[in-house]
Amino acid sequence: MEADRSKWRTSEDALPSGPTGALIGPNAILQLLPQIERAFGEARAVQLLAKAHVFDVPDGSQMIPEGDAARLHQMLRRDEPAMAPILASEAGRATADYILAHRIPKFAQRVLQALPSPLAARSLSKAITKHAWTFAGSGAFVAHGPWRFEIADNPIVLGETSDVPLCHWHAAVFQHLYRTLVHPRALCRETTCCAMHGHRACQFELTIGTV
Repeated sequence: MEADRSKWRTSEDALPSGPTGALIGPNAILQLLPQIERAFGEARAVQLLAKAHVFDVPDGSQMIPEGDAARLHQMLRRDEPAMAPILASEAGRATADYILAHRIPKFAQRVLQALPSPLAARSLSKAITKHAWTFAGSGAFVAHGPWRFEIADNPIVLGETSDVPLCHWHAAVFQHLYRTLVHPRALCRETTCCAMHGHRACQFELTIGTV
């Protein structure tokens, strides 16, 4: 059954204000909740929120403590390991759709889509860098050119250990933005992750896939 997205509402104008401490954009939670509800039902979504100690669902009007988002993502990975990558990726695409609907003017989108891919990627990567605080929180975001990003000390996977990359939400955000604005066959792959032993940064590589 389709989730009632009004329960997990967001705002067009989230502002960098709120409690003291590191903050992240509310979409880190608000776009994940409908995916959890769609897959498992509302009761399971509420249960995971409680287990993650998220007792006040963001209303989307301001930035939120990054720890709340991190705990929900981590709880989903712990309790639903098979579905977590799929749901996080769907939430990432939904986050990118929100950005396209509310953050990037339609005229600017048309200009990017008309540019050659290398120029569009350069412009988009600059815009992503400028607004990195909305998805990186206390992590240090760096664009190594228009096709490779990293988030050092990524709070969404803080304290976790894994043999494989875990940041499906971030990768899906980048991929969907690039597919919409740069090239329809853009692919984003996380090559290393903070959760993997010996790596301090999550690194994302964007390429253009073949037909």
